[in-house]
Amino acid sequence: MNKFVSLVLAGALFAFNCGADAKTQTTAATKDTGLKKAYFGAGCFWKVQYVFSKAPGVVKTKVGYSGGNVVNPTYEQVCGHTTKHVETVEVEYDPKQTTFKNLLEVFWSHHDPTTLNRQGPDVGDQYRSVIFYTDEKQKEEALQLKQQLNDKHRFSKPIVTAIEPASKFYDAEDYHQDYFKKHGQTCE
Repeated sequence: MNKFVSLVLAGALFAFNCGADAKTQTTAATKDTGLKKAYFGAGCFWKVQYVFSKAPGVVKTKVGYSGGNVVNPTYEQVCGHTTKHVETVEVEYDPKQTTFKNLLEVFWSHHDPTTLNRQGPDVGDQYRSVIFYTDEKQKEEALQLKQQLNDKHRFSKPIVTAIEPASKFYDAEDYHQDYFKKHGQTCE
C-alpha cells in the first residue's frame, strides 16, 4: 500500500472515531484486543481510579467526564454544576481474567451508593453514584446486582445508584490522571 493511501485511510479512521459515540468507540477500541470497557462514577475520580487500577483483570484506567450535555468539559465547568457531567472512571479490562460482575462488586464495595450527589465530604452532582453501561448485558447485570444488594439489605439505606447508557466519555485533564499514584497516596 502506498503512503498516500495509508494517510487517507488513517485520516478517515481518525474522523470516524472522533465522531463516534461511547458505544462505538468501546467496540472499535476493544474488538481487536478482546478487552472490554466499563464506566463508573462513585465520588472523586482520583480514589475510584486507584481502586479499580488495583482490581484483578483491569488492564488500564482513565479518569474523565460522562453523562452530561457539554462537549469537551473542563474540570472547572463540571464543578460549576452546569454540565450535568459526572466524574467518571473508564475501566479497560480483560474478560478472560475478570468479569463485569466482579467490577460491579469492586464498585459497590468502595463507595456509599446510598447517598445522592455526595461521597464523604465531596458534595455535588458530579459525585453521584452511577454505572454507565455499554451494552444490554452490562445493564442487566448492574440492575440484578443492585436489586440483590437492596433485597439483602447490604446497606442501611436503599441504593440510589443510577444505571444509565454510556454516553461520550471525555478525558479529564492530565493532572487528574493517576492522581493517587503521582502523589504517593493509597486507599488501603
